[in-house]
Amino acid sequence: MAIQDWNERYVGGDLPWDITEPDDNLVKLVGSGIVPPGKALEIGCGTGTNALWLASQGFSVLGVDIAPEAIEMAHRKKNGQELSCDFAVMDFLEEGNLIKKYDFVFDRGCFHSFDKESDRKLFAANVSRSLSPGGIWASLIGSTEGAARETGPPRRTASEVIASVEPYLEIVELKSVLFRTNFPNAPKAWLCVSRQRKEPAQPSGR
Repeated sequence: MAIQDWNERYVGGDLPWDITEPDDNLVKLVGSGIVPPGKALEIGCGTGTNALWLASQGFSVLGVDIAPEAIEMAHRKKNGQELSCDFAVMDFLEEGNLIKKYDFVFDRGCFHSFDKESDRKLFAANVSRSLSPGGIWASLIGSTEGAARETGPPRRTASEVIASVEPYLEIVELKSVLFRTNFPNAPKAWLCVSRQRKEPAQPSGR
């Protein structure tokens, strides 16, 4: 959607993706020790729930979103809390917006919102540029698993995810999860965890 469309969703309160508590998959990932506290970036941060939780866990966080109203809501949610967390309006697909490097990048349903493979590849390439050496990106992506539905997150196949991510980052894990682990009827998703490459991906061979 265009910037105006996303912003109107926030202004109108039509936010089925918004959550009032940190994402379960993010909490488990941080709790596992795979992602130690450091500099973190959340892409498509919305109203700031996950970014603020990361800051409460010792991360220094920047949350970015294309919708100005989302960022206003995130600032209000922070409400003067003394946390190392800031928010900014940003179109992540525009190259050159980010000059800092981050140890951890997270998005909950931002990568999957792009229908064009070229946009998803640009997203992954920009994540790669944003990561510190050894940095980790975790993305929660609507999957093609589960019953048919007419609403909910966009669906992406595992092969589509891999095709977009693998040229730019090393995929550590791609597994099937739920968008909300405590809600059995929640849509199924892919949790894709990847890291900054030490060497380029090698061509397929026999």
